[in-house]
Amino acid sequence: MIVVHHLENSRSQRVLWLLEELGVPYRIEHYRRDPATMLAPPALRAVHPLGKSPVISDGGRVIAESGAIIEYLVEHHGRGRLRPPEGSPERLRYTYWLHFAEGSAMPPLLMKLVSDSIESRSPWIVRPVAAGIARKIRSMLVTPNIERQLAFMESELNERPWFAGAEFSAADIQMSFPLEAAAARGGLDARFPRLQDFLARIHTRPAYARAIEAGGPYRLAG
Repeated sequence: MIVVHHLENSRSQRVLWLLEELGVPYRIEHYRRDPATMLAPPALRAVHPLGKSPVISDGGRVIAESGAIIEYLVEHHGRGRLRPPEGSPERLRYTYWLHFAEGSAMPPLLMKLVSDSIESRSPWIVRPVAAGIARKIRSMLVTPNIERQLAFMESELNERPWFAGAEFSAADIQMSFPLEAAAARGGLDARFPRLQDFLARIHTRPAYARAIEAGGPYRLAG
């Protein structure tokens, strides 16, 4: 049976959702973040040397990285589901968005999280200077990058209901995390109605609800 090493409020929620969509049996090993640092616990290093989530075990295999896990599960357990046919235009878009989620969408959101943390958590004696630098980085680099990406994603959903095309796919599952992060703290608001509608639609999927129930509370989903 597949074992999902699941860290609360993390990318591993997508893996649970994918498994629920595919109807594949799995077992969860739960891990909680350190309340002070919000980092994963050291116990995850016993599963994978980097000590991060998501990680799955399937037989003798240990697979890490969200995109690699999604590709593996669709390839080995999907039976042709949640992936457009090979050679189709939809397959090319599927591959693009599967990699865009972590390669392009998440880095500026992480930069915003770090700059927000620097502004709010710096020692008081240096906080005014640190906060000024953090605000400058956000205004000059981070926020424009996030808004440009959100506008691009919004325009893509103007052409089709799902990121790969007319049918829901695993690329939409992969894209859920950066969009939920953007809605929570990255400026995804009423200026982007199609992205908001995308989030509303995925949140009503029965498999999504089952994954939340299995994985526990998920703050990024609002």
